[in-house]
Amino acid sequence: MADYPIIADVSRFILDILRKELCPEPIPSPNNIEISSPATQNVDYLVGLYLYDIAENTEVSQPRNIQRGRAQLSKPPRPYDLYYMVFINGSVQMGLKDSDMQKVIGKIAQILNDHSSVRPNDLQPWLEVQEPPIALSQAKIGLEEKERVWRMVNKPYQICLFYKASPVYLSSGKVIETHRVTDASFKIEIPGEEGG
Repeated sequence: MADYPIIADVSRFILDILRKELCPEPIPSPNNIEISSPATQNVDYLVGLYLYDIAENTEVSQPRNIQRGRAQLSKPPRPYDLYYMVFINGSVQMGLKDSDMQKVIGKIAQILNDHSSVRPNDLQPWLEVQEPPIALSQAKIGLEEKERVWRMVNKPYQICLFYKASPVYLSSGKVIETHRVTDASFKIEIPGEEGG
């Protein structure tokens, strides 16, 4: 299962897709799109990608211990949901008209709808087993929840997009040593025979 960088890898996947598809129109340069919090001050990017919450997914079944070699097991991976906000940077909004911001938001929605899943094996090519895809979908949250996210970063609410990446399986770093079977005995009984 995917190793601990998988969370950063998912963020990087979203960032790379946005940089590839948003530039040069409507965003002039890939450098204008960053992984950042809306709370960050005095920066000159136009579009920000903010991972604002990570929650364990309790709806997805968890696999059992994973066999590693002949005498080792690892604890099962845990599934997580990653919650993202994609926003227009408030410190550069002065130069953008509302209609321009709406075009950028619309293009972002289109891009992320078109790239709505990624396989962990594409993010971590060394994985030996094919893992289930990570789906990227609009987070089903209401206006109150969206306003709460903006309050967390002490910024006034503005139109933005909220996404969920799920399930993101995170492997365990703990290995369990098991004892190899060194002696086994078998007894065969045939029904109906006495003394068997």
